[in-house]
Amino acid sequence: MAQPLAGLRIADFSHVIAGPLATQFLCLLGAEVIKVEPPQGDAMRFYTRDPERRGMAEPFIGANAGKKSVILDLKSDEGREAALAIIAQSDVFVENFRPGVAERLGLGAEALRKANPGLICCAVSGFGQDGPMRDFPAIDQVIQSVSGLMTLTGSPGNEKPLRVGFPIVDTYCALLTAFAILAAVTQQRADPEGKGQVIDVSMLDATMVMMSSVVGAMLINGTPPSRSGNRGFSGAPTADTFACADGQITIGAVQQVQVERLMAALGCEALLDDPRFATPEARMVHDEALQAALQPYFAKENSDALEARLAAAGVPAGKVRSVLDAMELEQLEGRDLFLDVPADGGRATVLNAGFRFAHDGPGHARGAPKLGEHTEEVLAALELKSAAQ
Repeated sequence: MAQPLAGLRIADFSHVIAGPLATQFLCLLGAEVIKVEPPQGDAMRFYTRDPERRGMAEPFIGANAGKKSVILDLKSDEGREAALAIIAQSDVFVENFRPGVAERLGLGAEALRKANPGLICCAVSGFGQDGPMRDFPAIDQVIQSVSGLMTLTGSPGNEKPLRVGFPIVDTYCALLTAFAILAAVTQQRADPEGKGQVIDVSMLDATMVMMSSVVGAMLINGTPPSRSGNRGFSGAPTADTFACADGQITIGAVQQVQVERLMAALGCEALLDDPRFATPEARMVHDEALQAALQPYFAKENSDALEARLAAAGVPAGKVRSVLDAMELEQLEGRDLFLDVPADGGRATVLNAGFRFAHDGPGHARGAPKLGEHTEEVLAALELKSAAQ
């Protein structure tokens, strides 16, 4: 059996993170992705502090492994001709130009779909293809700011906006984009006439959906969300992060039975005899008092030992680790999470899709392409001359 998207060709005119990461997920599922870059290359090729990696920066490798790189100068007639030829022989066209740029280049969805009615055109932008903010430039942290996400990150009482520590908007937008493309491919294949689709993905829209757990509640009850620090979504005082003797541990005891098991494991069952702490409702009212009472018990514990003991007792718990420590967890071994691929004369480890199939699932053995590595190959197949100059 072939991979799910084997035979699907994607003309990827996107750059940096959201668009390329979306097509990377599809590439991992077997799609052929032709990455079209300007002569200077995707800007993310240079997102590195290591001067020797400029042109093949670490985040670029991770988001573009397995793709083919073609250089086209879309400001030239030859470049646009080649672009149209590549798109004409593709199933999906992805771009994240500013709204209106694709049309000015002759690559607008309406014109492309007249030539190829089955084509799926996907545009990714900061604010969408219409609306009063459509022409505003945007990157991840700008959308974090505009969406209200930065006001939710941090501890209660700290009014300083705080960015989430990785490009979470780009990442979720990429997942939503890949999901939308898969939905459109399914729709196109089921349509008797094989009609394509036009997809408009907005980073702002995606972020609001990403925050659905709090935005959805606000739509219903009218109460704006606020910072909760490390307190879990349930609001339970026993769903929080506590200091141990050698570090910190996060607990997720939200059910009565979990709280009982937590206190038994800590040796403080007697706290449940206190009416303030006996029930979920009472604990919510007296949350600060309960946490103050629990803290001395946590302070005596080794975080690794407590993590194991609570897991055995059926209490959700996890030691606070660095990303490096998390990457070394034995649990991640054998999960098909990492791929070993060629990289600039050597080897590199990149992330896989994050889910597994019993067979023919996500993954490949190809590295990220050098700038323009496949230009001649792809254009020769289209009987075109180089359009990079």
